[in-house]
Amino acid sequence: MGQKIVRFSDLTGRMVDDENQLVRIVVTGHPDLENGPVEIEALAEELTTVEENSLDLVTFELHYPDSDEPETIVMEVKAFNQLAADTPMPEVLRSAKRVVGAIPSQARPAAAEKTRINYASLEHAGTPHKGRTTDAEKHLVQEHLDEVNKRLAAEGLRTIDLGNPDHVSRYGLEALVQERGAGVE
Repeated sequence: MGQKIVRFSDLTGRMVDDENQLVRIVVTGHPDLENGPVEIEALAEELTTVEENSLDLVTFELHYPDSDEPETIVMEVKAFNQLAADTPMPEVLRSAKRVVGAIPSQARPAAAEKTRINYASLEHAGTPHKGRTTDAEKHLVQEHLDEVNKRLAAEGLRTIDLGNPDHVSRYGLEALVQERGAGVE
């Protein structure tokens, strides 16, 4: 008696007739990705628009003086290049100091990678952290303060206090203080 294994595309659920048409996809970064890279498979014909829809991106780290860990940023090359006002970005990069002994993030072993928390998600917004509070996180806290505080309290973390000037400033809650009549000490 023999066995026949039937395979399906992870993207569409379509049955795979010819295994030579399967493409292995390793997802290394995604907001919903937990515990490192994952592997999925899809038919080559399902991926015909991938390259034309790809973006030119730059990945860089921000090393803030008050933070132990760098913040990794990914943005479009065009927007990144516009950060250079006086000298074109290609010149800035050519004349920049080389980082000695650094391992490019793409070459790091998956096990060594630290999972990056997305504080601009309702699941993590308002959670105490070092570094900059993004506009997206501020907006979530402003729009969902009660829900955020309920989650923080359930997790045993400090809640966001409208009477605390540091909290009000960090999350841009001045309008909410006025609206709710809360006084900042």
